[in-house]
Amino acid sequence: MLSIRHISKEFGNPDDGLATVPAVDDVSVEVRQGEFFSIIGPSGCGKSTLLRMVGGLVSPSRGELSIENDPVTGPHKSIAVVFQEESTFPWRTTLANVEFGLEMRGVAAAARRKQAQQMIQLVGLGGFEQRYPSELSGGMRQRVAIARALVLEPKILLMDEPFGALDEQTRIILGEELLKIRDALKQTIIFVTHNINESVQLSDRVMVMTARPGRVKAIVDIDLPHPRDSSIIASDRFGKLVAQVWGALREESLKSFRQTESKIQGGS
Repeated sequence: MLSIRHISKEFGNPDDGLATVPAVDDVSVEVRQGEFFSIIGPSGCGKSTLLRMVGGLVSPSRGELSIENDPVTGPHKSIAVVFQEESTFPWRTTLANVEFGLEMRGVAAAARRKQAQQMIQLVGLGGFEQRYPSELSGGMRQRVAIARALVLEPKILLMDEPFGALDEQTRIILGEELLKIRDALKQTIIFVTHNINESVQLSDRVMVMTARPGRVKAIVDIDLPHPRDSSIIASDRFGKLVAQVWGALREESLKSFRQTESKIQGGS
């Protein structure tokens, strides 16, 4: 499905115009059709940079990306993205927000309205079609963003900490709803998160990245049964998988912490 081959990314160093700062280093992985694939790692390890390269929003310094052997060299019609940041248009209703991408593609008004209404029902916002974002909760606004992405029928949905600004209870509930949507659409999802429990609750596999520059530290198979809801959190197996992910992540988090300390001390 998605092939990531030896992807690396360096950025210019603002303190030295000639030097570069490595963000992601030699990442290779194959994401399968219909898979929920999470990426977790310490702060600043390049998770979001990697996701943006997959989405064609940032060009890699080295390596190749392809979807079903079609190279990704820029924004790709097969990919849609949901970010953590507020992305709904405040002057548009729920229905008009979800229609937006179809409108930009030139889809006729009647057809795009039908597709948007179907997606609004799927994400559980039926009855809120004419509400503006200011009239919705944070969790509901993220559902609007998810519906707006999915109505475009992408082969891959990229999600960059989409629930990061929400409280824990809402995160768990929306995670459960996202799994239902994934199961209904057989959607391939690549999901960046800082939350270990969230990664295990949602995923088929979790890729743990190292401290900067981000490399693949481990890929953990999540062998929890489907269909899966939030009750899985109470299971023994869930706890063991959380411990396994944390076991791979702990050392890298400590390295990242020390990197940050060293940078602060060096600047003082």
